[in-house]
Amino acid sequence: MNWDQVEGNWKQFKGKVKEQWGKLTDDHLDTIAGRRDQLAGKIQESYGITKEEAEKQISVWERKQKDS
Repeated sequence: MNWDQVEGNWKQFKGKVKEQWGKLTDDHLDTIAGRRDQLAGKIQESYGITKEEAEKQISVWERKQKDS
């Protein structure tokens, strides 16, 4: 997935991100603004998981988005 596209269309992706990671607040999503590293950090923080696990979850989510 091209993260430049995600950043450019962040408003459309916010809902999909919130579906996947419901603990992320609207404030978190506004701060992330489509940046993958910010998303990983907020997932790690909100779910108490490692950076590696957060990256793995994002990779799985990316593949699902490509298939949709």
